[in-house]
Amino acid sequence: MAYKYKQVADDLRKQIKSGKYTPGELIPDQNQIAKNFNTTRITVHKALQLLMVEGMVYSKRGSGTYVRKDYIADDHTDDFGKVSPIDKPFGATKTNQGKTVTSKVLELSARIPTADEADKLIIQPTEPVYVIRRVRYVNGEIFAYEHTIMPTSITTLTEDILENSIYGHLQKEGLSIEGTHRIVRADKASQADVETGIAQELGEPVLVINQLSYLDDGQPFEISESRFPYQTSQLTADITL
Repeated sequence: MAYKYKQVADDLRKQIKSGKYTPGELIPDQNQIAKNFNTTRITVHKALQLLMVEGMVYSKRGSGTYVRKDYIADDHTDDFGKVSPIDKPFGATKTNQGKTVTSKVLELSARIPTADEADKLIIQPTEPVYVIRRVRYVNGEIFAYEHTIMPTSITTLTEDILENSIYGHLQKEGLSIEGTHRIVRADKASQADVETGIAQELGEPVLVINQLSYLDDGQPFEISESRFPYQTSQLTADITL
């Protein structure tokens, strides 16, 4: 099934690659794009989010959406925008297949989202979200600390589910995960890192991954930050040119 937002994204991608919109240029606003494609503004929003995930455009609050200044069109490949393995939201369970993955749930609560969370998740300001905090273990050793925000409308979560795999639960519910926008960075260990066991001392390095993940219909379903001990963490990326 070809979702409308993907068709809009495909056409906008072609326009940018053809040079109709150049690096740094402001593209039409969402209302105008919706009119051009005879669709809704929410569909356009999802299409633009997909292009943001691909690194083709960025949004400037109060100004509009622009083609990234560092974007360079490559007409010799059809793979532009494909997500490399480092950016695929596999989750700890699938990443560590064959190993025992367990979780210690620190928090499962619900609240109203912040304005930034509602904007990123494309939900109404009054739509509640889960707040999830847990420590993940692989073969009994600390793997990561996760802090996740997820709309309650996506699924019903329990501590039993959190002790296992959230992604596995979503797939059992018939939801298909399409991709993620992931930022990887280094940070200094905080007091919370020491308390959760991610770090032994304040100030030592930790690996941090922030991500916004979305389903195959374009609906973002997760904002998360994961923190990893530097001693046992590494990232592998397969890059195809």
